[in-house]
Amino acid sequence: MALAVITMLAPSGTPPSPPPGVAEVLLANARLLQRAEPGSDMEGLLRGKNLGLVCESDDDADATRFREAAEALGASVSHIRPELAPAGGVTGGSLLRTARLLGRLYDAIECQGLAPALVVQLGREAGVPVFDGVATPAHSIAQLALELNGPEPLEKKRRLLVQAVLLLELR
Repeated sequence: MALAVITMLAPSGTPPSPPPGVAEVLLANARLLQRAEPGSDMEGLLRGKNLGLVCESDDDADATRFREAAEALGASVSHIRPELAPAGGVTGGSLLRTARLLGRLYDAIECQGLAPALVVQLGREAGVPVFDGVATPAHSIAQLALELNGPEPLEKKRRLLVQAVLLLELR
């Protein structure tokens, strides 16, 4: 199911809701993850997957949320600084080459702090799921965390939803 870039574009302005039926699937998967015991098979669901995290700082809260969510499922996450182009801006050719290279290196890419138009272009060319701030509080899935029951803090519920998105896109 491909909902990565086009249907889950995020932070700028009011986030769109996930497509019909997707919110229910994400919540159901997040609830399964919520009930999973530590050390269960859930921890290896994304073993062997390599994810790219394009953001300025890999230690801010949003980057950490994405990294922890992915690594808890067994994925490897690499930080990529967002300097995708020379000072003159992104040219069509340089973006195309960069997107294709990222698509060969990674199974999915999370972009945080990039212009939405750039994320859409990357998503079209990379050939892998490209997320626009899926781990940020401004993204539409963050609001779904309020629908998860249980004693966990809101931060953990948001991480569970990021995991649900990753599983939906990468399994």
